[in-house]
Amino acid sequence: MLYAAVVLWPMVQSIQYSFYRWDGVTAAVWVGVQNYVNFFTDPVLRSTLGNVLVLLVFFALLPIALGLMSAALITRGKQPGMAIYRWIFFLPQVMTSVVIALLFKRMYAPEGPINEALRAIGLDAFAKNWLGDFTWALPAVGLIGTWVTFGFCMVLFVSGAASISPDLYEAARMDGAGPVREFFSVTLPGLRGQIAVAMTLTITGALRAFDLIWITTRGGPGTSTQTPAVALYKAAFVNPNVGQAAAIGVVMAVLCLVIALIITRVSEKE
Repeated sequence: MLYAAVVLWPMVQSIQYSFYRWDGVTAAVWVGVQNYVNFFTDPVLRSTLGNVLVLLVFFALLPIALGLMSAALITRGKQPGMAIYRWIFFLPQVMTSVVIALLFKRMYAPEGPINEALRAIGLDAFAKNWLGDFTWALPAVGLIGTWVTFGFCMVLFVSGAASISPDLYEAARMDGAGPVREFFSVTLPGLRGQIAVAMTLTITGALRAFDLIWITTRGGPGTSTQTPAVALYKAAFVNPNVGQAAAIGVVMAVLCLVIALIITRVSEKE
């Protein structure tokens, strides 16, 4: 009953609102599926999907690849300081997103540490207002997501690798497998479940990205870093169109659900 009250009923209301044009105050007007049509035909709203595809590289692919690489290196043998290494890279998971966003906003500033470092080594031409550049703003925000998510993926994969039987590694080495072959033949198959979890959380996280983007760029410059979540917020609170905001929310919820189901099905296949 509690779950129905705080999750299912608001979900049903959102679906209902998505079929109306409503500013949250005056009487709602029935528009059918027009809000959904607008999401896929309006150039600004449609561009948010393209931005999400770019963020998928930074929020999902890069963290998972780096996490697998780190797990492979760490599990090859116990080295001094590995616990500190894991703690440092997991640190973003225990920091609030507001703090992280403000930290990187300062680093990316025109007179911030990144530009100062470039000027110090004679690369003045590469210094720029990273978050105010139409070309570089989205990758700059994406790198924040990579830094935040990498530690989670690394710890997840390291814990998964610890459960793989050492006998499998011994058998692979007896067969003459080197580090690369050992990784692809033993470690990677053994982390199938953890990879599925990481993919589900990171991909849906990219689709729902809001806080880091809103604090750093507010979707700008222009709409170059605008995501569906940012467009939803603007539709709901900046230029009130509750029906359009609800339609965006429903579409993103369905996409997240479909992606989660696909990853689960694929990971369960032998």
